[in-house]
Amino acid sequence: MLSVLRGMFIFPLHLSLQLINLSFWAILIICLGLLKFVLPFAFISRAFNPVLDFMLCAFGVISVRLIRLFNPVQFDIQIDGELSKKHWYLMMPNHLSWLDIILLVDFAADKIPAPKFFLKKELIWLPFVGLGAWALDMPFMQRYSREFVEKNPHLKGKDIQTTKRSCEKFRSCPTTVINFVEGSRFTQQKHLYRKSPFTHLLPPKAGGIAFTLAAMGELFTGILDVTIMYPDNPQRPMLNMLTGRLGRVILRVTVAPVQADIIGDYFNDEDFKQGFQTWLNARWTHKDTQINLLSGDQ
Repeated sequence: MLSVLRGMFIFPLHLSLQLINLSFWAILIICLGLLKFVLPFAFISRAFNPVLDFMLCAFGVISVRLIRLFNPVQFDIQIDGELSKKHWYLMMPNHLSWLDIILLVDFAADKIPAPKFFLKKELIWLPFVGLGAWALDMPFMQRYSREFVEKNPHLKGKDIQTTKRSCEKFRSCPTTVINFVEGSRFTQQKHLYRKSPFTHLLPPKAGGIAFTLAAMGELFTGILDVTIMYPDNPQRPMLNMLTGRLGRVILRVTVAPVQADIIGDYFNDEDFKQGFQTWLNARWTHKDTQINLLSGDQ
């Protein structure tokens, strides 16, 4: 009972402070993004982009400080490999909650270049978040089902063209490209619907990440295989965080090399496609086993 009452008190205060933090930085980012849009000169972008990246990271750092203030949270972060803010990375995290995004921005702040997320096109309409992401040059992806493309063949490859255009923007300065390769947040319903072969993960979607590697593979210093867990709050980590009940947060980061055999023509080379899917599924199998061990499931 006391825990419920405490949560009812914390929730409006914590939520208000998080929204103030989000809206403050988003408004600044959107204003700079609009200036960049109306003054489309290379020297303007070069001057504004580091400032925009700083604002994004400041949002993440302050958000996590608020999380620490209101929650008895314990962060368990382990990194296998060396990181640098001067390198390009492709990050492949599993996806459990909106909270993942805040944590990954905070993680990047003092370790790696500011992250660029691949986002669903519908998120452009999300207040503050949508326009803020646009101002930060984050790519918005329109995903089409196979059945829809068969009925509308002119749309074939449209999402891949978007990926290519977005990746071109990331060549000018060190960047961390984040792709949630599961396509959406994990839920038990999605797990059953997709008939996932994994215990704690949705099956990965290989096409987008394969194309990102084909477009930028020679730039990436490494692939960051990230495993996120909320072992004390597996069902609603975001709500638990806002009500002051977030417990342990586990991040495991492995820096993997970008090998030549994972760069190729995924859409026209069937042998490469099969090999790439095998590689990605192997990483997901390792991630699933890691989650089993960390959660105590044997």
